[in-house]
Amino acid sequence: MKKALLVLTILLATTALFAAGKPDLVAKVERGELKEARASWWGFDPADSTAALQAAIDSGAPKLIVDNVGQTWITRPLFAASNQEIVFEKGVVVEAKKGEFKGGNDSLLTVRERENVTLIGYGAVLRMRRADYDDPKQYKKAEWRMVLNILSSKNIKVYGLTLALSGGDGIYLGVSKRGVTNRNIHIKDVICDRNYRQGISVISARDLLIENTVMRDTRGTPPMAGIDFEPNHAGEELVNCVMRNCVSENNAGYGYVLYVPTLRAESAPLSIRLENCISRGNSSDFGLSTGNSEADAVGGSVEVVKCRFERSRGVSISIRNKPVAGARVRFQDCVIDTPAAEKPELPPISITASARCRRAVGGVKFGRLRVIDPVERPVFDYYAWFSPGGVKTITGLITIQRKGVETAYRLPEDWLKEHPEAQSIKPIPPLSLKGMALAPAAGGAAAAAKAGGAPFFLRQAGTLAFYAKAGDEVSFTLEHAQVGNYSGKTLRIEAIAPSGKKVPVGQLPFKTRKELRFRAPATGVYLLPIKAGANRVGLVASSKPMAVSGVDGPIHFIGPAGEFYFLVPAGTRKFGLIFYGEGRGEAVKATVYNAAGKQVWQKDRITLPIMYASETEPPASDQVWRVRLERPTGITCEDNYVDMRGVPPFLARDPRGLLKPRKKK
Repeated sequence: MKKALLVLTILLATTALFAAGKPDLVAKVERGELKEARASWWGFDPADSTAALQAAIDSGAPKLIVDNVGQTWITRPLFAASNQEIVFEKGVVVEAKKGEFKGGNDSLLTVRERENVTLIGYGAVLRMRRADYDDPKQYKKAEWRMVLNILSSKNIKVYGLTLALSGGDGIYLGVSKRGVTNRNIHIKDVICDRNYRQGISVISARDLLIENTVMRDTRGTPPMAGIDFEPNHAGEELVNCVMRNCVSENNAGYGYVLYVPTLRAESAPLSIRLENCISRGNSSDFGLSTGNSEADAVGGSVEVVKCRFERSRGVSISIRNKPVAGARVRFQDCVIDTPAAEKPELPPISITASARCRRAVGGVKFGRLRVIDPVERPVFDYYAWFSPGGVKTITGLITIQRKGVETAYRLPEDWLKEHPEAQSIKPIPPLSLKGMALAPAAGGAAAAAKAGGAPFFLRQAGTLAFYAKAGDEVSFTLEHAQVGNYSGKTLRIEAIAPSGKKVPVGQLPFKTRKELRFRAPATGVYLLPIKAGANRVGLVASSKPMAVSGVDGPIHFIGPAGEFYFLVPAGTRKFGLIFYGEGRGEAVKATVYNAAGKQVWQKDRITLPIMYASETEPPASDQVWRVRLERPTGITCEDNYVDMRGVPPFLARDPRGLLKPRKKK
């Protein structure tokens, strides 16, 4: 008992001493007489040391040591200063204060528009409270509570630290000032452990080197990758970014992912290299997704050299939408070991061209890629919605090791022998609306029977279209619903008048069903763009027959959407409808009926794209056909798509809502 009291007395005395600080030494730092300082000189409070730590950082000391005082440094958000080296002694723990960090962007340590900052912490930990932030009773959902938030800064070094349990990313390399990228960033010997969204996110960086770094056990909110290179704007950069001797393991998402459709042809060319890196036990090992047209295909190069991908739970390497003319992609001397062992329907490598692609995909080379796969299945899966010929630009030599036998697999020749079905997507282009105006469809469309049905939901982005006369009061009911655990915000709803002018309509709060109204200022076709992010918006009711537009790309439904009409104009020689689900885990059942109401085509369990194509005698007059989208047999119906080719890209519950392009007067 006496010993315990003695220890407690010493502890209290020590705490009091730290709380008091050392004002004489602080004064010498402020006068520039000392170039090295210890954070405890500014005090230590076991309940909240924010004031002491921030004062130490702001002191101007060229070198600041966060000393091991035998207790955790509890703190609220901290902000770095330029021209400073901070050394966290071995055993130091800096921890986010419980009940704080209520702001969605509150980070443990922010380096905002700073330069010459070095953070060293071999054996030290910076950690937050991930479980608290994921509890809706305690916190409003957000995904930007970073451990280390580096924004528009240069000459930054991060060595030896463990960055754990964030409400966002372990490290975020973003932009706080448009056009100012992070430059000359060196991350070495770092561990990003159990973070909520990403181990590391790279939004914009030039001259980035990440070495000997581990990114593990990321889970909470998508993408949940070890590292994600994902610019937000075309003016951001991923230039001379190198990862060497890194490990990404047990993440709920990708090990390494590059999501760059925001970069365009005029953006700074990519230059990303992964060298001697390992992906182990992730959902997928490596993913790349780009824009596809000549305007939005970023140039440059992506190199993956001497990397090892082990025991992915799904597809090991996924390349999506990368056009032939875009950035060059090369895998050299890499190994894929036991991919998707429990999912034999998945290939080790998948290259796809989504329905929004208008260019052949390609420009990917596999140099001496070795695949160790005990499962009998094709090593390579290529699926193109519109340009199946793009497979000719996927080249290289892959060696498959299966049951002690090695087989050489040369692309594209061997692939073409195994995948003749990819050529079944007929190259029917979308109907061009250039130089055309939209008007209500006439004749058969107006006379056809009205279609009923429950509300249908659009995912992410979509557009509704309808015809109104000047002075008409237009009313419609929308429902803004959540998908999974995605956060949402109030949507601003505007109608686009025939003149192109925006007409304010109202606001649609998240998780709300609401009737909206406005008065049409002119006669013509109006558009209602909807941008729901990761969530969904449903059309419940409307005073005017409305159509869903596929002008800007495939119509993205979520859930079984029901029955819709579409127009086949007089003189149409051939047209096609492409249906697909979300990869291989989400499907839809589709049925097509001709103008006489006869079923002409039906497919169940559609996951990857499949086309209904009609090539018959051109009809003498406009015809109204019908399609039904319903729940498939034995598989989930969530995200599903319809891409319309050769006919006006509009689907309508009520055929009176169909629109037809006509030449402008």
